[in-house]
Amino acid sequence: MLAGMNEDAFWQLIEDCRPTEESDPDAQLLAATLTERLAQSPLSLVIGFAEQLAWALYRLDRKEYGHDLSDDAFLYTRAAVVAAGRTEFDRVLQDPSAFTPYAIDLIWAEPLLYTPDRAYKRITGEEWDRDTRYSYESCSNTEGWAD
Repeated sequence: MLAGMNEDAFWQLIEDCRPTEESDPDAQLLAATLTERLAQSPLSLVIGFAEQLAWALYRLDRKEYGHDLSDDAFLYTRAAVVAAGRTEFDRVLQDPSAFTPYAIDLIWAEPLLYTPDRAYKRITGEEWDRDTRYSYESCSNTEGWAD
C-alpha cells in the first residue's frame, strides 16, 4: 500500500469518478470529480493517489509507446490511458499497439495530473511540493527506454 491507497482502490476511484457519458475528451470532468472526492478524504489518500498515479504513468513510460510525441504530448497521452480505466490500461500494457489511437488522435488527459495537487491544496490551504517515488515525467523510466 502506498500511503493509504493501494492499486485496487486507485482504479476503483478512477472508475467511480469517470463520467457516464463519453463527453469528457480531455478528462476535465474526471479530474474535477476526483479532486472533489479526494479533498473530502484524509490526506494520506491524496498522497496515496499521487503515488499510484505516478506509478501507472511510469509503467506506460516506454519507448514502444512514444510514437515520436513531444515529452508533454506523451505524458498527457499516457494520462488519457489511465483516465480510460484499469481495463484499458491493462490492455495497453499487454499490447503496445493499443496505445496507437491515443497517440495518433492526440487523446490527452492533462487535468488528471493536477488532481492530487488541487485536493492537497483544498485540504491544507497550501501548495504541494510533491515528490513521488516514481517520476511520471516522460523518459524517466530508464528501463522502458533501454535498448
